[in-house]
Amino acid sequence: MSTTTVRQPAYRQRLGYHSMVLGGICAIVATLIIIGNHATHERIAHELEMDQRKMLSQVLPAELYNNNLLQDTKTLGSGDNATTVYVARLDGQAVGFAFPVVGYGYSGAIQLIMGVNSQGEILGVRVISHAETPGLGDKIDISKDNWITSFNNQSLTTKTDSQWKVKKDGGDFDQFTGATITPRAVVGAVYEGLRFFQSNKDTLMATDDPVASAAATSEE
Repeated sequence: MSTTTVRQPAYRQRLGYHSMVLGGICAIVATLIIIGNHATHERIAHELEMDQRKMLSQVLPAELYNNNLLQDTKTLGSGDNATTVYVARLDGQAVGFAFPVVGYGYSGAIQLIMGVNSQGEILGVRVISHAETPGLGDKIDISKDNWITSFNNQSLTTKTDSQWKVKKDGGDFDQFTGATITPRAVVGAVYEGLRFFQSNKDTLMATDDPVASAAATSEE
């Protein structure tokens, strides 16, 4: 019994043909990725914005301001030392500020965000991320314990420098049973955050209102 061999067209035997096929497949895949990214980009951006607003609302009470915090920011410093400060305004007047601070606990960096009013009094502190020991160090998280609220209404004038420590170190703040390093790191970070605000208060209070500035530019 004989078999018939189907002869492939000569162009399919050329190296260039296979390169074109591979290139075409890559182009199709790339197009599909772009289409998929475009379709989800707005949703991802929206969810990210909602997460940012939710976190900021915990350290800057909504009734305090009537501007868009995500669009009203000031960057202090540069490079690795740059800090983004969110400015809360009521009718154009700066009344509060939120900015990130970091402490180093038992298991590494503890990322926090804190809010202060124009007098430098703490409106709220929240943990953004940490890797502290579950059941011990994780009590810095508001979902685990209300310890983090002990900073509310405190400032550099309500406590002396020596009081900005955990009780084990002679300060005013409670530590956790079996875990002192974590709260010590957070207390230190918040204290440094207050010092940061004090050092930059004049600059922040003088920050232009972007809405008012834009209106003034359009009138010129």
